[in-house]
Amino acid sequence: MNSLHNKRQVLTYLCLDYLSAAIAWFLFYSYRKFQEPGYAVDAQMWTFIFQDIKFYLGITIIPLCWIALYALSGTYIHIWRKSRVKELSLTFKNVIFGSLLLFFAVILDDHIEYYTDYIKLFLTLFTLQFSITGIFRILYVTILKAMVKKGKIVSNALFVGAEPVCAALYATLSKNKHVIGTNYVGYVSIDEPSISTEEQKIPLLGSYTRLEELIKTYNIEEVIIAVQSDNRRVLDKVFPLVASTNVLLKILPSTEDHILRTVKNTAVLEEPFIQIYLDFLPAWQKVCKRGMDIFCSLLFLVVASPLYLFLAIGVKLSSEGSIFYFQQRIGKRGKPFNIIKFRSMYADAESDGPQLSSKNDPRITKFGLFLRKTHLDEIPQFVNVLKGDMALVGPRPERQYYIDQIMEVAPYYRLLLMEKPGITSWGQVRYGYAENVEQMVERLRYDIMYIENMSILLDVKILIYTVLSMLKLSGK
Repeated sequence: MNSLHNKRQVLTYLCLDYLSAAIAWFLFYSYRKFQEPGYAVDAQMWTFIFQDIKFYLGITIIPLCWIALYALSGTYIHIWRKSRVKELSLTFKNVIFGSLLLFFAVILDDHIEYYTDYIKLFLTLFTLQFSITGIFRILYVTILKAMVKKGKIVSNALFVGAEPVCAALYATLSKNKHVIGTNYVGYVSIDEPSISTEEQKIPLLGSYTRLEELIKTYNIEEVIIAVQSDNRRVLDKVFPLVASTNVLLKILPSTEDHILRTVKNTAVLEEPFIQIYLDFLPAWQKVCKRGMDIFCSLLFLVVASPLYLFLAIGVKLSSEGSIFYFQQRIGKRGKPFNIIKFRSMYADAESDGPQLSSKNDPRITKFGLFLRKTHLDEIPQFVNVLKGDMALVGPRPERQYYIDQIMEVAPYYRLLLMEKPGITSWGQVRYGYAENVEQMVERLRYDIMYIENMSILLDVKILIYTVLSMLKLSGK
């Protein structure tokens, strides 16, 4: 399925959500007015409603608020793949939360005779919003599923694994007439690829190393890893190659996976898979994380402005050269940017090429040593955070020169490029500065652990430990 069709589905879903929210709010607004003491249901009452500016503001703005809430919960992702049961469950949770927000923002000021009327108003709002939204959504998802069965919606998928396993899985999926809408274009081998023959039931497209190229060439939307449970080390090879794409990643489950209840599937007629989510933070946490980055950076830049002045004077007096040091680093999805630091080394410290700093490095000035011990050389990077190149917490950014060397030893480093680099990181707190590529690889495991466990709470913990590290002068 091409991106144009997907955008149309999302736009249609948005319009239906807006329409259902507008209808629900119109009915609820009318109900509220009719429940107010002294009002009767008559033509004059309807005239009053349609002349009230609050009515038009509400019916315009409130549906947009609902759409924002739905978007933050990931509602508008992979529309045609939605399970009706899961969609109703997600709608129920969203409407409960949204109704509570509207209750305290709008309804609490209503004129009522009894406190039990608040319960009636809340239940009415929830019932209208949930039932109307749910009906619209179920009808649309049902229409999409009918289009899938008719072959009007088709997406391309690719297997990763050994030929016998991929062929057997391909045969199973092809026999299931209920699983329509997926075109299996072929498979890539995790071992040395053999030559494709006419006897093969599924085309061989080459080695797994071509994954990124094949995903673009064939417009792949789904990658299925078909390997035995004892051969899942292949995941370390595959993840980095699909990290920069937007594909669904699925794994053929084993008996152990079923026992451990890692297989979650509500589509009764479809083959069960373990779905791997490479988007490590929910949408609402992404918004919160970015909001925290902006707020804290602005606050620090304002409050710590005298500290910036003191450090700038210290750098200027320590040696000849500029106050700030700019160096190109690699950010999210491989995008280069210029990181900003207070200069802690003598000018032209890397005239002989890229060099990592080490203990008792003669290139570091006396004041620069203090900056590094306290990590204060990093604080100009709050500007990088405001620009959107970095976050407060994230894997530390490296230069392409060293990334190329790290990738030779640890190709899964690519996973770090899925997220914005940070001023501080789990690796920085637990390991500190790396003096060579081997230490960079060793520190890498902490950054991998971070992106696998990302959360707002973890960010706060890392920030606290970073402050403690600064006070202990544990930098180097």
